[in-house]
Amino acid sequence: MSDPQVIDRQEYNITAYTENQIGLLNRIAIIFSRRKINIESLNTSPSEIDGIHRFNIVIHETEEVVRKIAKQIEKQVEVLKVYYNTNQEVIWQEMALYKVPTDVIAEKASVERLLRENGARAVVIRKDYTVFETTGHREETDALIKVLQPYGLIEFVRSARIAIIKHSDGFNRKLREFERTEPSSEVIENEYLNSRDKVFTM
Repeated sequence: MSDPQVIDRQEYNITAYTENQIGLLNRIAIIFSRRKINIESLNTSPSEIDGIHRFNIVIHETEEVVRKIAKQIEKQVEVLKVYYNTNQEVIWQEMALYKVPTDVIAEKASVERLLRENGARAVVIRKDYTVFETTGHREETDALIKVLQPYGLIEFVRSARIAIIKHSDGFNRKLREFERTEPSSEVIENEYLNSRDKVFTM
């Protein structure tokens, strides 16, 4: 009989808005390693709010496990808010680079056709190698690997996933609303951390 936990497992995108503090990434990673959960993809970047960073973490788990992890991450003092969403609830992309020998690919393939059919572009063309770039979902970037293998694919690298939540008004607008309704008379370090549940939900 099938394990319902296995059936319910799927990819989830965890989005965390945080302060940019040394050591936070390590503490977040420990939350996953203690539970023996593999991180499929991890990206951190500035967010739409000055001074606030955004983590995007992809894992393959059940919703129950993801909910518990999101709550645990949110307990970190530098974390403002954490959300989790399925792939259907976000718009996401990954970027990939492919290095191939210039002479082989020029001799054996129509480069223009390869680029057009795979939504790629040449970013570097040298005598010894050419580098292609493409963006898309995992299956799209994987497809170009198979196309380029016969031409002596030298090197391949794929970025971490970046994702935007589809049905969201944005963290920035909600945070500004919170500032207007509960303004502070003086600058207080970490003034939102104790009230983060009031800021908003998505």
